[in-house]
Amino acid sequence: MPVIRLAKVMPQVAVGEIVRVLADDPAAANDIPAWCRLKGQEFVAGHDRQFDVRRVG
Repeated sequence: MPVIRLAKVMPQVAVGEIVRVLADDPAAANDIPAWCRLKGQEFVAGHDRQFDVRRVG
């Protein structure tokens, strides 16, 4: 679910801005970086339940 919500919000975010995802789903630690690679977005950081993604384009 965190990746689906991230995908929905990214088009609304300005290029260069960072989206912080808060997720209690343990799979998010793998899913969010994988989604970033697939979609050409920058995975900035991940720690515990918090993940930062920068919109590249």
